[in-house]
Amino acid sequence: MTAAGAAAPGAPVLPLVLIGPMGAGKSRVGQKLAAEIAAPFVDTDARIVERYGPIEEIFAREGEEYFRIVEREIVAESLAEEAVVSLGGGAVLHPATRIDLAELPVVWLQVSAAAVAPRLAGSARPLIAQGGIDAWTRIRDERAPIYASLADLAIDTSRRSVARIVTDITERFGGTA
Repeated sequence: MTAAGAAAPGAPVLPLVLIGPMGAGKSRVGQKLAAEIAAPFVDTDARIVERYGPIEEIFAREGEEYFRIVEREIVAESLAEEAVVSLGGGAVLHPATRIDLAELPVVWLQVSAAAVAPRLAGSARPLIAQGGIDAWTRIRDERAPIYASLADLAIDTSRRSVARIVTDITERFGGTA
């Protein structure tokens, strides 16, 4: 990893990016990590919702291809900020996003199907609406090589507390600001 950006001594280089499958805890970990290092937090899925409406409605109205265009726009904008940035699970599918991430500190949050099932119960997420946990597992497995190629650190969130995950990240990339 060749991290871009300037950081105070002991502080992580920003943006610091969280990737991984849906339900891995990117938003929860990102919020706590941002608070710990006194940095802003950006959730790209939340930004999409703010600007374009609910993701499931974008998928229903415009389709996945349009959603990925919108997602790339928001991701590119977010990666220009000095923040902890949580990417949607499929954001890494865009080649330009992978190029952007090559120069940044990236944490891959992993999770088992058994641990994620209760987290996604009742979810309206479009890519698993028809296939449930089997669809989630297939998507996770398809994307795993991409996540692995981008990650500077991989952490399994299945049975770890958010606080411990944040500590692992700050130990690797720098402590509190």
